[in-house]
Amino acid sequence: MARSDSGFRVLDCHHHVGDAHGTPESEAATRPGAAGDRATRLATMERNGIHEAVVIPGHGYLRPNGAADTRCVNDAIAAYRDAAPDRFPVAIGVTEPLHGAAGLAEIDRCADELGLRGISVHARFHGVPVGSPLVRAIVERCGERGLAPFVHALGETPDEALWQVRQLARDFPDLTILALDAFSTFEQVRQALPVGESAPNLVFDTSLAYSFDLIEPFVRRHGAHRLVFGTDLYSAPLGYRRTHLLGQILDADLPDTDKQLILADNARRILGLDDREDSR
Repeated sequence: MARSDSGFRVLDCHHHVGDAHGTPESEAATRPGAAGDRATRLATMERNGIHEAVVIPGHGYLRPNGAADTRCVNDAIAAYRDAAPDRFPVAIGVTEPLHGAAGLAEIDRCADELGLRGISVHARFHGVPVGSPLVRAIVERCGERGLAPFVHALGETPDEALWQVRQLARDFPDLTILALDAFSTFEQVRQALPVGESAPNLVFDTSLAYSFDLIEPFVRRHGAHRLVFGTDLYSAPLGYRRTHLLGQILDADLPDTDKQLILADNARRILGLDDREDSR
């Protein structure tokens, strides 16, 4: 089992491959291709002592051709995973709520043809809020297909408000839902405590948190099994060269067993990864 220099196995559950805002083709053509992106990403992971990462397409992709563009994005993330499966063991797909039945069919294709293990929802890019019945249909299909819903809850984004994520989780109490970016503002750090209480099937990631000291009360109240390590790394320009959160988790006054749950084991369990796959 691969471990970082810290002695812990580290799996970052939140890497985006692609642009956060949508890039015109003329500009995108001047950017590094997939191989260059992987090289930069792997160097960043090595610099931070992160062995594995879950890759997710950027939601800001252009889609003038509708569902066909979404299929291309999902094909590309599967190929990105397949080019370095030891470092990117899991890829997550995307779909569009406003594509209706075609969007649900894309979830089936992600499961059946591409071997993706989850679907990412980022309402600020979709044009509908997390509380929309269209998003609910996506989460329901994920549950039917055994895929993990990755639901973004970026602070100060009304369409991704944590109360809406809570209600979504309460509608599917038997389905584990990952809430990404939920600790991204001080207000949401405080909201996460009661939200975690009322929606025990929500698992939160650490992405965009100012300090792990603010998250530690959540761990002590709800348990280490409710948290996964994530950094929200996008393609170049990089969001960071070094992540401060990993060192803070390692320095936290928590048992090593809890740290290992947060740093890799929870995500591996949720995503169906098996330690017997290898002995790296």
